[in-house]
Amino acid sequence: MRILIFIIVLSLCLPVFGQRNKKNEEEALEVIIPEFVEGVMYSLPQTGIRVHLKTSKTDYAPGPYARFANQFLGIADVNTQATSDWKINNVSFEVFSLPDPDQVYKAMGEIASLIGLTPNGCISGINVSASPQMVAKTVTNPVSYSGIESDFSFTNLSDMPFFSAGDSTNGFRPTRLNIEQKAVEVATRILECRNLKFELATGFIDVAPPDGKGYEASLKQLDNIEEELLSLFTGKKKSESYHFSFEYIPSANTNKGEVIFRFSEENGVLDKSDLTGKPVLIEVSKNAELSSGYERLRNSENPDAGKSGVYYRQPGMAEVKLVYELKSLATSSMAIAQYGVSAPVPELFLNGIYSLEFHPETGAIKNVIQK
Repeated sequence: MRILIFIIVLSLCLPVFGQRNKKNEEEALEVIIPEFVEGVMYSLPQTGIRVHLKTSKTDYAPGPYARFANQFLGIADVNTQATSDWKINNVSFEVFSLPDPDQVYKAMGEIASLIGLTPNGCISGINVSASPQMVAKTVTNPVSYSGIESDFSFTNLSDMPFFSAGDSTNGFRPTRLNIEQKAVEVATRILECRNLKFELATGFIDVAPPDGKGYEASLKQLDNIEEELLSLFTGKKKSESYHFSFEYIPSANTNKGEVIFRFSEENGVLDKSDLTGKPVLIEVSKNAELSSGYERLRNSENPDAGKSGVYYRQPGMAEVKLVYELKSLATSSMAIAQYGVSAPVPELFLNGIYSLEFHPETGAIKNVIQK
């Protein structure tokens, strides 16, 4: 009886052991031959516009005797106030690419092992040899400007002591001249320099320079003296150049005008939030007809289109304009990735036989080569 019970129990357990062994074999097989279910994430690029400005700043420091320039030297309309004058001398555009957060994909299956990426994560090619990638440059704007130096603002000249010789009425003590008397003294020296140059040039001077070089050196020295004294009336100017860059990312729609920075002739290039300057607008007008043509052809009749998760971009075109006070500072026509369409790469090109290279700025296909 016990033997019969043992045989019955054993017959019931054998199918269970068989099922467990079969399940373990299947699990082991799955470990040995894994299914390709993961992929490589990437993004298509969007186009940014970098605006480069070359500007100049001219500082003017008035001379200490500026208000006497017309009276003593006949020089009219001399500015008596310190000023800074900024000008925009040149404008140029440059395009750059960055990942588009609205165009992020994952390449699936074996094709994922053939994907090439740029340093910022955009697709650069499929089944192509690795090549050095250009790293996007970082542009830094100056945040401060050089001030007026002491030797430029007449700090040491405006209080230069001039004295008149004393006489018997004041015990022969020197008397300090007031500012108008100082101006007269300087104007007299300027006229003396001019007379000396005239006599030297016409040969009326008593002692002539021994040779031609001495003559030229004398004239040059007199010119320098006159220029330095004349600046006490007319003031001094100093110019410096600055370079600025601003980045702008166009939206998917036409941009009629957006403030990219502000400008003031007194304070220079300012942030767009600084209301002390006038707005400088960037206008980007999309070529709607070209974009519509791409839109009509973007859909594929292949039911497997996009199955591998590999997409490319066909960029649109746009007219870009920088406007200040209703005047165009610069215009340009350029390809804008986000003004075009994205579409799946044909599955035929993803079988490992072909290599594809993409333009990093726009995500468009550069070439297709059969290996």
